Amino acid sequence: MNYLELLEKAVTEIRIAVSLSTILPVGPTEPLDDGSVARASWALPVAGLLVGLAGAVAYAIAHRFGLPPEPAAMLALAATILVTGALHEDGLADSADGLGGGKMRDERLDIMRDSRIGTYGACALMSSIMLRWSALQAIAEPWAVAAALLVAHAAARASLPAFMWLVPPARPDGLSAGAGQPPPQSALIALCVGILCLAIGFGPGKAILGLLVLSIVALIWAFIATRQVGGQTGDILGALEQTGEIVVLLMAASLS
Repeated sequence: MNYLELLEKAVTEIRIAVSLSTILPVGPTEPLDDGSVARASWALPVAGLLVGLAGAVAYAIAHRFGLPPEPAAMLALAATILVTGALHEDGLADSADGLGGGKMRDERLDIMRDSRIGTYGACALMSSIMLRWSALQAIAEPWAVAAALLVAHAAARASLPAFMWLVPPARPDGLSAGAGQPPPQSALIALCVGILCLAIGFGPGKAILGLLVLSIVALIWAFIATRQVGGQTGDILGALEQTGEIVVLLMAASLS
């Protein structure tokens, strides 16, 4: 395979990752073959950069028109939620409802599949939005907010392929099972992209701390998912992304 073919393959896989992570109509028009989504998972942090960029632009526009950090931060969050179609927020809410409200494995999975939101889900969603909003408004300075959003959305998605590779699907159908198990090289590339973003955004020393905290978060979610429902689901992946995003933004706020 020559360089041109490799570039074309990489662009196609980035389009797949962006179409999975956002509402942007950039996915390939031809049908995807088995395993193409899993192979494209390395590009999830690249898709995260686009989501973070949407939030950064919204914050910059709000700041340019004289809005204080509080409403500007909310507009930035709204932009990221809009461009993703609230995909990961939905996963967090469903995971909280299922894990918090279900008594048995099958009951938890059924609750997670229910489109209605319960008390646990509402509380988790509210906590996620408030924590991210408070972090962004504490950072305040537009360039620092932009860097935090870009790093948070990229790094939070960088662990998803490795998580899917290590933790088996909890059921034979659904978004995660349909995507398949990412190959090790895709998981490794995604992790490298995430680490690079952390290093650029926070510096090498703080990047190691961020990587350690994100790894602990992923291990905790792996333990919870395996123990409570027997593996991971698309909702669990969404909850992992949200938790990682919160961690990175809070870290950025503390450094600011």
